[in-house]
Amino acid sequence: MRSCIITLLSLKPLLTSGFVSPTARYARTVTTATSLSAASMKELAEKVLTNPKFPPQWPYSPSDFQRSDESDDGIFYDQPRLVYHIDDSAVSALTQYYTDAFNEGEDVLDICSSWVSHFPKEWKGGNVVGLGMNEYELSQNEQLSSFVVKDLNKDPTFPFGDEEFDKVTCVVSVDYLNQPEKIFKEIARVLRPGGECIISMSNRCFPTKAFRIWLQTNDLEHIFIVGSFFHYAGQFDAATCEDISPNPGRSDPLFIVKAAKKSG
Repeated sequence: MRSCIITLLSLKPLLTSGFVSPTARYARTVTTATSLSAASMKELAEKVLTNPKFPPQWPYSPSDFQRSDESDDGIFYDQPRLVYHIDDSAVSALTQYYTDAFNEGEDVLDICSSWVSHFPKEWKGGNVVGLGMNEYELSQNEQLSSFVVKDLNKDPTFPFGDEEFDKVTCVVSVDYLNQPEKIFKEIARVLRPGGECIISMSNRCFPTKAFRIWLQTNDLEHIFIVGSFFHYAGQFDAATCEDISPNPGRSDPLFIVKAAKKSG
């Protein structure tokens, strides 16, 4: 699949690849060539999904979503981690993005949620629900109306009815979901027509829990991969990417891949 990604992106000369050491507790995935200027990187990132040539059928194999640590995720996430998983500049950039993207009163589902969702403090949502792995972390999230503790890698179905939400968000965690085809179909199911799913991504991860193809690919390829998840769900308009990295080369990169549920 990796060769397919590179061919379809037509960016092979600019992409680098490699593995993140499975012994690292928290690491960065492979990044694109550092010789690229910030402007060039932004241009490339935002073009990845402009006219992608996705294969006709789901191109991934089960091995693409294996992790080096396949032990129970509940054990890994049992210890609360009340920390940010991106740096302060990236957090601020994400919050500003949500300020522009959210409307007052919208119902929002935050999957892979934690003690903070990075939503704007002044934003007044409707039904704001967190779905995550650690009960204590979720209980500390003051922006949630309610929360559900669930391991989506064991059961990727969402415990919500059809068309309950205006937005679904997922902050730097899509690389931990090892059944993305089912997850993205569930996202589409719970979104109202025209509702958006907003996936934010950086280059940090817990490498033992990130799926294999993520560790073998870089920032641009990650954009393509997540765009393909929307595509194969079959219920979204074409996905787009925005590079909102606040200080390229000096802080964590941050990419938004989003798509709206088809209205008809």
